Amino acid sequence: MRRHWLDNLRWATVILVLIYHVFYFYNNKGVFGGIGGFVEDPMKQPQDVIMYILYPWFMMLLFLVAGISARYSLEKRSAKEFSKSRTLKLLVPSTIGLFVFHWMVGYFNTRIANPFGEMPLLIKWPLLSISGCGPLWFIQDLWLFSILLLLIRKLDAEDRLWSLCGKASVPVIIIACGVLVYLGSQALIRHPRPESADGLFNLYKPLTYFIPFLLGYFVFSHDAVQDKVERIHLPMLVCAIIAGVALVWTGWGRNNTEPEFLSGWLNCLYAWLMMLAMLGCFKAWFDRTDAFCSYMARSSFGIYIVHSCVSTKSCGRLNKV
Repeated sequence: MRRHWLDNLRWATVILVLIYHVFYFYNNKGVFGGIGGFVEDPMKQPQDVIMYILYPWFMMLLFLVAGISARYSLEKRSAKEFSKSRTLKLLVPSTIGLFVFHWMVGYFNTRIANPFGEMPLLIKWPLLSISGCGPLWFIQDLWLFSILLLLIRKLDAEDRLWSLCGKASVPVIIIACGVLVYLGSQALIRHPRPESADGLFNLYKPLTYFIPFLLGYFVFSHDAVQDKVERIHLPMLVCAIIAGVALVWTGWGRNNTEPEFLSGWLNCLYAWLMMLAMLGCFKAWFDRTDAFCSYMARSSFGIYIVHSCVSTKSCGRLNKV
């Protein structure tokens, strides 16, 4: 049975990622990677509120949805088939594709700062490719999580943990799973050292994203759990809006991607409530499809891969002007 609401949730979240990056490139909150805002005072660029609203939860939600999809895929495929499929879809594009296509992202990134100077093209090309990783970190993480999942499944060959999670009550779903999401966020390095790989670790956020992926697989892949989340979608949406307003009110002007900000309890609370609200609302309101939704469901992966390249090119042209 095709779960259209899950397809719609996935592509809609990808569109939100695209929208986020439009505002991110022109932010004045000190978020790394942009080209600067329209005014210097970080308190006086109201459109940046979009970053505070979206950033805490949309990537965690994509990993949670990916965990649900992994469960459905493994119900129809063997572990070997699943591993091969994920490697061809995720690992190959995020490695080989990095050098074939995403060097362009690196090129426009470096047009802003020009850190490689007049270096010969043959030497500059792999450096441009690596600096152009862009959104590929997501599918690199996802491939790794998929392989780790196969190892976890071997430890629980009889699916006892999955069956147990299917009995989760609403308080367990809200509180216990939310605590796990909070603990995952505490794994961020709060004071990354510039000369180290700390920043790279905070970009990939392995534990922060692995927990939602596992929650998707073990908890939210159950029809019974999805039905419970659907029944509480309106209270969760109201609570998420309240938490979001509180987060913007207390954090406005700060760099919303700093580890200390992301690991704060209010950021984590808002992120978790929004994930529950999005799951429940799409299950309740968008469990249908049409030609447009079908096209977007098929195209969302490609849109995610190329969106950063397109946005970076635009920034590069604007910077030249």
